[in-house]
Amino acid sequence: MSKAATRQTKRVPKGAAPQPAPAEAAAPRTNAPSALQLELADRIGKEIRDGTLPVGAHLTEESFGARYGVSRTPVRAAFKLLAERQMIEYRANAGYFVSRGGAEVDLDDLTTGSLTVDELYKEIVVDRIHDRLPEAVTEKELLGRYPAPRSLLTKTLMRMASEGLIVKRTGHGWQFMPSLGGSQAMAESYRFRMIVECSSFLEPTWKVDPALLQRVKEAHQRVLDTPDYLPSSGEFFALNAAFHDMVARFSGNRYIMQAMQQQNNLRRLDETAAYYRTLRVKASCAEHLGIIEAIEQDDRELAAALMRHHLKIATPKPSKGPKPA
Repeated sequence: MSKAATRQTKRVPKGAAPQPAPAEAAAPRTNAPSALQLELADRIGKEIRDGTLPVGAHLTEESFGARYGVSRTPVRAAFKLLAERQMIEYRANAGYFVSRGGAEVDLDDLTTGSLTVDELYKEIVVDRIHDRLPEAVTEKELLGRYPAPRSLLTKTLMRMASEGLIVKRTGHGWQFMPSLGGSQAMAESYRFRMIVECSSFLEPTWKVDPALLQRVKEAHQRVLDTPDYLPSSGEFFALNAAFHDMVARFSGNRYIMQAMQQQNNLRRLDETAAYYRTLRVKASCAEHLGIIEAIEQDDRELAAALMRHHLKIATPKPSKGPKPA
């Protein structure tokens, strides 16, 4: 057969039925599509449904890669997902085009399998605590790791930033706030707090602010009085931090106050991860209320003893390292 004849057989006659996508596009995938691929397919599908991409529009990997700021590879995968659902069609030697009737195609089955904000928040925090994420990370890296669309990731990062877990870097990317890091450092932190916080009650400058004490007490009581209510990790950390900050303030000692503020900042990530591991919300609130009651009775010795017990219960056991020589 001549080259001309060979070329002729590859041509698609005008008006002929569209050719199926190439075998490599139609073959079953051994790996599930990534969150980025699913998000791109959904975004392209929306442009087809709203008429931005009319019937017959030519779709190229280069143009959509530039439009969405990604490489050609995830765009190619997104095209294949849409072609499988006949929203777009593949024409040999020409590429992908919007199918007639493509705007009516239902993409509800194209589920992202994405996490909720709470679930993604938890996974990122736990992964960072276990050093599975670096101190600085980009959104692209996070999208490649977690099955979540960009919109959900953005909401999650905004929540983490509002709770002081991360900050936006100059340029691009995110920076995790410093943490204690490791069970040994956490155990040392709790022992340090036993020394500082328990001594707070015995300072000669100790002075209670009744209004502040009442506000903190009521916030804790609401948690215990509502059996079905469980605060989020961020809410619980704020409640917990407010209690310990209050005790430091009552001491009237500026150095104790500074030490507690530093501890709160350092343990934010660690305590958030611990929230998911132990979930001692109700018990912790009850212990705090016992200390508050001792403060109300002006029994500072009892308050100090209850604080020591409270911190001792929460102290993590350091991981066993090599035996000293």
